[in-house]
Amino acid sequence: MSDFELPDTRYALSGDVSIAYQTMGDGPVDIIIVPGIVSHVEFVHEFPGYTALLRRLSSFARVVTFDKRGQGLSDRISGAPSLEQRVDDVRAIMEDIGSRRAVLLGFSEGAPMSAFFAAANPERVSQLILFGGFAKSFATDEMIARRVKVWGAGEMINGFWPSQATNREAVKQVAKFERLSASPGAIKAFMALNMMIDVTSILPTVRVPTLVLHRQTDALVPVAAGRALAAQIPDAKYIEYPGGDHAPWAGDVEALVGDIKEFVTGDRESSAFDLERVLATVLFTDIVDSTRSAAAMGDQQWGRLLESHDQMAKQFVDKHRGNLVKSTGDGILATFDGPGRAVRCALAFQTATSQIGLPLRAGLHAGEIELRGRDVGGIAVHAAARVMAQCGPSEVLVSRVVTDLVAGAGIKFTERGSHELKGLPGRWDLFSASL
Repeated sequence: MSDFELPDTRYALSGDVSIAYQTMGDGPVDIIIVPGIVSHVEFVHEFPGYTALLRRLSSFARVVTFDKRGQGLSDRISGAPSLEQRVDDVRAIMEDIGSRRAVLLGFSEGAPMSAFFAAANPERVSQLILFGGFAKSFATDEMIARRVKVWGAGEMINGFWPSQATNREAVKQVAKFERLSASPGAIKAFMALNMMIDVTSILPTVRVPTLVLHRQTDALVPVAAGRALAAQIPDAKYIEYPGGDHAPWAGDVEALVGDIKEFVTGDRESSAFDLERVLATVLFTDIVDSTRSAAAMGDQQWGRLLESHDQMAKQFVDKHRGNLVKSTGDGILATFDGPGRAVRCALAFQTATSQIGLPLRAGLHAGEIELRGRDVGGIAVHAAARVMAQCGPSEVLVSRVVTDLVAGAGIKFTERGSHELKGLPGRWDLFSASL
């Protein structure tokens, strides 16, 4: 690497957490590499082939690498970050480098995170590339315990870089990489959270051009996971490579870079139609017994309470970065690009309105919606309304999709059974949310 100066590490502020990142190249398109569970933006350059891979990519793009919060050179945090927080970190980096739209290249655990970001923010993602990825974690408690027990000794090389597993120097490198990336306690928390990841339900809503890449005998993430990932994303292109290394800079890098370059530089702009359908979390609220309350209070007093209700609705939706679509007379319809913020908004809004004598019920569902000017439509909107209809007084009820997407966000859910929702197929598992 004597003929090449390594990039400087900089920091983007995501909320109050500093996210370490590096950029290479100045091409016309941005490629943001979303790492797996282990990362360190500086030390990873010590692995043979890594810097060369980035140099190849930076010949036609500006390449961004980063450490997720709690790992590598990014700020340490208590516990493990939720999927939604990790997505916010990517957004923060894009804002810091002035990137309006980028290619997301999700590696391993970064694949479901990248798919979630692309589904919820198609206007910010030109293309999606997923390498060695999965939709649903296949880890177990036993796997986590075994990994934590030997953390920092380089055992990860057997799945991560098996072609070098008998190379003592490579094992030492991987051992140091583990220790610099995270402590045993931190990696245990990250793995426990990752075990709950399941973005299967949102994959059909990904509308950006997608390329899925996997190695045929990947020793860490089975090739079946990559095939399933590609099969569930509309029109995704799938390519398999020989070999068992999980690390993207190992193996046949020439073919890998060639396929990525062809996919990125040959892309056409997404059509306006594509951008009219996005993933969102839909919130419906309704004032409990509003008709009876209005009759008891009289028009004047009821009107003042409704005005207070509407002001609170705008305040809480704005605070949680949502979009207040409309008032429904005695409730609201709002959408959010993050399910955790949507649930927290519903809980906070419900608490505030109950204090002025307006108990609410709220229903949430995450899915694809259709943008119709200022209004929204689609099955996800109907589903959220039907979920709300199952609520008891002063309850926030969510679908299973929402619980799957907010794993690790600190929100508690209580099972409310399986229900038939009017006009929707099958039975739906519902959960009551609380903090």
